[in-house]
Amino acid sequence: MLENEACILLNLIPGIGPSRASALIQACGSASAVFEHGREDLAAIRGISLELAGKIIETARSSALDEELDRIALGGVRVFTRADEEYPKAFRDLEDAPICLYVCGTLPENLESNAVAIVGSRRATVYGMRMARHFAESAAYSGWTVVSGLALGIDAAAHKGTMNANGKTVAVLGGGLMKIQPQEHVPLAREIIAKGGAVITEFPMTFPPSRHSFPMRNRIISALSLGTIVIEAGLHSGALITAAAALEQGKTVFAVPGNADSEQSSGCNNLIRSGEAQLVTNFEEVLEAMDFLPGLSEPPLPLLREESAKEHAFHEEVDAALPESDRKILDFLKSGEAAFDAISAGTGIAAGELSRKLVALEISHKLKRTPNGYVRLR
Repeated sequence: MLENEACILLNLIPGIGPSRASALIQACGSASAVFEHGREDLAAIRGISLELAGKIIETARSSALDEELDRIALGGVRVFTRADEEYPKAFRDLEDAPICLYVCGTLPENLESNAVAIVGSRRATVYGMRMARHFAESAAYSGWTVVSGLALGIDAAAHKGTMNANGKTVAVLGGGLMKIQPQEHVPLAREIIAKGGAVITEFPMTFPPSRHSFPMRNRIISALSLGTIVIEAGLHSGALITAAAALEQGKTVFAVPGNADSEQSSGCNNLIRSGEAQLVTNFEEVLEAMDFLPGLSEPPLPLLREESAKEHAFHEEVDAALPESDRKILDFLKSGEAAFDAISAGTGIAAGELSRKLVALEISHKLKRTPNGYVRLR
């Protein structure tokens, strides 16, 4: 039996989760070697009962693996196991790393370096949905992949907002790829895949979602992301489990504040008050926080000057390729910050067009709005 097939088979056995799989593989030397041991030998391994050892042997003798491999092939699914080089690096250091990762679609290339999780309440308010779309669109325009859980409410808004901005998004399921929940999000899952993203899970193809499996998937959402943004979460929201997993993994957690008397925002407000999450109101603040994560050391001054000169030349080249109206705005603001009306009068750009251009330039990090409503160069 091939090592990756042995991992898939282990993943099929009820009662064998990431921790027990690790114990078995460590004791036996490999996943394939697990199925070469007898019942008594397996039962001697810590955490493996005589009954569970019997299930391992029984499953190995059944047609379960062949049936699962057929479902994988028919679904056009790829399965990455701990034995594969393609297995995401983000999982390698997790104590409870998934045994397998089922992938339908394409994992974005920048998943290891530029990915952010956006999670929140299933019973989202209009405000929450708007903020989720805003953060997701801004993340996509900034070239970041958005990771979420395909659930109702905030998750769905984050996936849709990312795709609206032609970005890539990854949906992490709490069940198998043939058991997508909620059912009404099957078209959304197909759209994510069609637009270059991926729908992924650690569970076998026909595994039904449960109260236990949904919390399990949250650690995957946080592990795949450099930071987690919580938008609307009650005191008992599953989004708080994702936030807790992110903190355990040493990731940064961000929270969008809500009304003080809103049950839907109580979890977010508590995260901010406790200091576990940074308060953010737009994605630019997330990017600024990411630039100053602990552990990043400043390069030597000569190298810093050299890099600064290269960066300046690069931005000059990028600016030269912008539309003439965009260059007018940037040139006008070189003399200092200005109000909207002053920019319109100074550049001759109509208010409607100017408003759209300022938003686009702000998203691309050319401009920054000040607290008094003025606009300046970044």
